[in-house]
Parts: sequence; structure tokens; C-alpha cells
Amino acid sequence: MKKTMVIIAVLSILTGSMMTSQAGQNNEKERGTISISTSADADITPDVADISFAVVTTDHKSLQKATLMNKDVSEKVYNILKELINTTNGDYIKTSNYNASPVYIYKDKKKILDKYEVSNRVTVHTKSLDKLGSMIDKSMEAGATNVDSLNFSISNYESQCNSLIEKAVKKANARAGIAAKNSGTSLDGIMSMNISCSENKNYNAPRLMMAKAMSLGTSNDAAEETMK
Repeated sequence: MKKTMVIIAVLSILTGSMMTSQAGQNNEKERGTISISTSADADITPDVADISFAVVTTDHKSLQKATLMNKDVSEKVYNILKELINTTNGDYIKTSNYNASPVYIYKDKKKILDKYEVSNRVTVHTKSLDKLGSMIDKSMEAGATNVDSLNFSISNYESQCNSLIEKAVKKANARAGIAAKNSGTSLDGIMSMNISCSENKNYNAPRLMMAKAMSLGTSNDAAEETMK
């Protein structure tokens, strides 16, 4: 099932306006403001996946045996995944979160050694999304305990965000001009601008949408510009 992502750029722009008032017989120009808030969004198909496989082995008598078992399974999983990725396209594999420790249970209020447990994580960063099914099937067949996590992302996030910001700024400027014209005032430059860009993180639904929250300061990336 095809999954999509949504990037939303939220813009809050404050513009200066010129307003004319009558004081006696003299015209006085007073600076006022118009506040405009706009957004731009787009559905974008993720092209990168990070999938982590947990490898957990145990032995009731020997930590060394549990360690060797884990090493053997981890190497099998690593080698299988290596055959399915494309390193020339930026794909890579890494291992992390290695841990070896005894596991205790309590019996008759006594702490008793139950087993030795060794855990390791093999993570793949790949653009070969068409091979994710094979990666999961073959890794589990090789002895991986479970799929620890699966996350999708966009490789060209910055360019997509910049494109949306451009749209939001143009929309804000247009609306500010319309508001000023219909209020009998004129624009006098930008006083301040706050731009945020964020991406949806929920991958549980087939069509991934993000609520258009207009509050500022909750985004992943933020840029601020102040002009006089």
C-alpha cells in the first residue's frame, strides 16, 4: 500500500501599513500593522526507509555461548541485508545497542540466575523500498528476533520545504495586499516574518495527513527574518 507524507509550511507575516488621520487641519500619517497567517502543504511519497532488526540470544548456563550465538545470527542477518541494499545509492547497514547481561528471577524471595541474554540491533538505511519485504522475510529466517522499528523519510526534505515556503510567502504577500487595499491603506514593507516547516511522523495510516496546526514554535525547522 502506497504511503504518503505531508509537509506543511506555516507562515505568520506582519506588514507595515500607512494610515491617514485628521488632526485639526493637518494630515498625520500613522503606522499600523496587518497580520497575515498562511500555510502550504503537499503530499510527498517517502523514498527512504530505516528498518531495525533485533537479535536476541540466550543461554541458561554460559554468557559466552549466548554471545557467540548472537554474533553468528547478527552476521547472517548483516550479510543477507548487504546483498539487498545499494550502497551506491546511499544505502548502508549498522549495528548498535549491543548488550550482554545476566537475567535473574525471584523464587522463594531469593534472587536466582535464570539465563544469560545478549541483544544486538542491525539497522538498514535504504532507498530500495521495493525490497523491504524481502529484507524482513530473509532476516527473520536468518534468526532475527523481530522488527524493532520501521520509519520512512524524505531524502530531499530541504528542497521540498523551501518550495512550500515560497508558496506560503507569495500567498501571504498577496493577501496582505488585498487586505490593505480594501482597508484604504498601503503596504510599507515587512516588519517581521516567522516561517516553520514540519513533516508528518505518523506512518500507521495509508494516507498520512497532518492537522494544520497554526500555532508557531512547534516545528522541526524554523527560520526567522526581520526587516524594517
